[in-house]
Amino acid sequence: MGRESAVTETRHTTRAPLLPDSARKRLVEDLRRQGVQDESVLRAIGKVPRHVFVSEGMRWRAYENTALPIGQAQTISQPLVVGLMTQALLADGARKRVLEVGTGCGYQAAVLAEVVERVFTVERIRVLSMQARDTLKQLHYRNIVFNYGDGMAGWAGHAPYDGIVVTAGTATVPSAFVNQLSVGGRIVMPLGGKGAQQLVILDKQSDGSLSRRDLQGVAFVPLMAGKA
Repeated sequence: MGRESAVTETRHTTRAPLLPDSARKRLVEDLRRQGVQDESVLRAIGKVPRHVFVSEGMRWRAYENTALPIGQAQTISQPLVVGLMTQALLADGARKRVLEVGTGCGYQAAVLAEVVERVFTVERIRVLSMQARDTLKQLHYRNIVFNYGDGMAGWAGHAPYDGIVVTAGTATVPSAFVNQLSVGGRIVMPLGGKGAQQLVILDKQSDGSLSRRDLQGVAFVPLMAGKA
């Protein structure tokens, strides 16, 4: 779902040959061993070319299971975390309309676009928002809608969503996320202060409250208001 044609990358770095196909396969098997069991998520990670989301100098490390810098004091998330968050979003039922808060380089949006019908993604840093648009356009994704804006405010214009994925940490859940989530919808996000974040699943109940399940400790950049 989402991508109309595959992209083949043949360039090499001076430090190590770039072999995306075999490297992606190794990464998928590594994630499977570490707890990503949803086959649709594993297929998505195996399909999305992570090396095009990082700089030339980082491409030789693109299929390592680690976060990497993407500029603007931001990172591309560790593939394991992307896999676990996407798996948590899909557990207990498919999601059609998903809001992503924090586009970054666009990698998480691409993985989501492979497994849900439509992704609405918000980024507060203009440079990253424009770069992600260009990258995902080159990869021929047609089910991702972009917004340069304040992620803390969500994106009311396309609400309600049956899923929200937040790629930055905060101590409390912004009220906009709760208001823009449909009953039965799910938020997957890091909660907690610096050094004490937990990746959590939040499900919206019929009375508007959120139930919470903790998954594991994580370390994300902080969720910030406004635009940059």
